[in-house]
Amino acid sequence: MILRASGEFTFYSAILLSFVCGCLCRVKVTVRMARKVDDEYDFLFKVVLIGDSGVGKSNLLSRFTRNEFCLESKSTIGVEFATRTIQVDGKTIKAQIWDTAGQERYRAITSAYYRGAVGALLVYDITKNATFDNVKRWLRELRDHADSNIVIMLVGNKSDLSHMRAVPIDDAQDFAEKEGLSFMETSALESTNVEKSFQSILTEIYQIVKRKSLAAEEAASAGPSQGTPINVSDAETIAKKRSCCL
Repeated sequence: MILRASGEFTFYSAILLSFVCGCLCRVKVTVRMARKVDDEYDFLFKVVLIGDSGVGKSNLLSRFTRNEFCLESKSTIGVEFATRTIQVDGKTIKAQIWDTAGQERYRAITSAYYRGAVGALLVYDITKNATFDNVKRWLRELRDHADSNIVIMLVGNKSDLSHMRAVPIDDAQDFAEKEGLSFMETSALESTNVEKSFQSILTEIYQIVKRKSLAAEEAASAGPSQGTPINVSDAETIAKKRSCCL
């Protein structure tokens, strides 16, 4: 009985192991194929989502990257990120979107993730005036830790709750204009302007990178003409005089 039970156990264990290994192999191949396709891009842009807890940053992220919305979304712990690839001007742009926690206790952690970011969506809740008041603090922190050339968009989320509006759209537009930010109101729930906001900031980043690249190419092709002009005849005369004196 012991031998038979042991044999049966070994037999079924072998089947189970074979099944699991087969699944793992298929998963491994799928991951490799997905990674190969995902790695085919021209530019990689890191964009951070910042703002108070509860303004809808995580749902903006999930709506843009997976077209999903969760009514019972919990507060982000630390930092999460997702990616999505889009086309801009015939180029493949891979957007790496970082969702940073809005709670005070995670501020020290998230500050490190500003490094390398070329874009930021500064999000507030249009139904909660306090989240808009805190935008100044978030903007100051962003400018303290991020690159000085970072592209920033002010986003008023939850526009589907316009009947509960606490932040006038004119106030947000005036603030954005004063600080040199672009501005848009969105609804992650209804998917209003979510695609447009991300497409807009990624396109702006691309245009900046493109202009800098063209400027660098023009400077390189210009060569010595931008430096001190050299009179070839004078140089030859000086060389001849030196050779005579040797």
